[in-house]
Amino acid sequence: MKITGVRSFLLSYPFAEPIRLPFWGGERTLIKRDAMVVRVETDSGLTGYAPGPASEGARYVVERIIAPFLVDRSLADPDALRVLFANGPGANPEIFKIYCSVEIALYDLTGKALGVPVSELVGGRVRDRIRLYGSAGMYMSPEAHAAEAAAIAELGFKAYKMRPAQGPEGDLEAVQLMRRAVGPDFDLMVDAHTWWRMGDRSYGVETVEQLAAGMADHGIAWLEEPLPPDDHEAYLRLKEKDLVPLASGEHEPSEDRYLDLILTQAVDYVQMDVCCQGGYALGRRLFDEIARQDLRFAFHSWGTALEVVAAAHLGICWPDTVVEWLEYPCYSSPGRVGMYPFPLASEILTEPLPLDAGDLIVSRAPGLGVTVDEAAFERYPWIPGPWSFFHTDSPDQTRAVTSDHSLLWDAGRG
Repeated sequence: MKITGVRSFLLSYPFAEPIRLPFWGGERTLIKRDAMVVRVETDSGLTGYAPGPASEGARYVVERIIAPFLVDRSLADPDALRVLFANGPGANPEIFKIYCSVEIALYDLTGKALGVPVSELVGGRVRDRIRLYGSAGMYMSPEAHAAEAAAIAELGFKAYKMRPAQGPEGDLEAVQLMRRAVGPDFDLMVDAHTWWRMGDRSYGVETVEQLAAGMADHGIAWLEEPLPPDDHEAYLRLKEKDLVPLASGEHEPSEDRYLDLILTQAVDYVQMDVCCQGGYALGRRLFDEIARQDLRFAFHSWGTALEVVAAAHLGICWPDTVVEWLEYPCYSSPGRVGMYPFPLASEILTEPLPLDAGDLIVSRAPGLGVTVDEAAFERYPWIPGPWSFFHTDSPDQTRAVTSDHSLLWDAGRG
């Protein structure tokens, strides 16, 4: 089976009006949501798909660097192709990350050709389902977070992640009200990535510690990125106080930094996005070390259903004592609760993902086990430019947010 074509499709869903989300010390404005789908074609007639980082820079790399490398090569072993690429164009680590997202399509193709699911190619599944947490609420009032948590529970999820940013008192009150709304047997995760993005009003270490202790009283599953994620020593100091489980990882720029986070045991939950931080290859290496260090892993997934299912195939190759959670973004639609509409996220597939009691059931069909609907490519044409902006009052400045999530400011995905 020979590769005959590699294409990347950038897609956008524009909001009817900008969504303005005030936070403690500023405002975030959402303009649109973006996505990338990569398609790899072969002379056998089979086609493979992968999610990719939704930026024009990534598209350039796919079509000008990765496509020329792959086209006309025989697809017998994705791992062997990766080694060849790493010793050529992939010597640049940022280019290599994008290749690792494209590689998901190669696994999809290989699985289809062999009649086996991708999970059997990346380790061998040990289970057929993975726990999801419904991920939504962004910078809302405590009452709104509580109402959304209850609504996410009504959808069948067993966990809810929100993003507080209303000041220390408001953030703690949100957790109090959420726990009251969902009861004691429902997991709550707090993503505090805004706490260090508020300019001069960013929370100090003492405030973070007080909030961690206060939230722990309400039994949260973890506190995510309450401090700048590149400061592993600060995370370790906070972890040593044993206040609440900590999570981080979605902004780690390299394998070395991941290993530092893991080997120092600076967090309880390590997070990674297969779409833009190193794909299956990095995940497989990290899971070994996470297991040795007796830590847990939780996928970051903040885009389409294709990203969710791609991550799931890797996750089910490990027991839930190592890979415990997969993020499931809950977008709003008529009659359905969520943070904002992003219909492209589900319409990218012809069928909805099979959910059962808060778990994703991972198909045993060949490849990724899903069908991409290319009609969505026409419905959601690309709109250039950032998808959101952070504005801080002090200092008075605005920063753009694009899709390359491993960068802290001028890029990110949620």
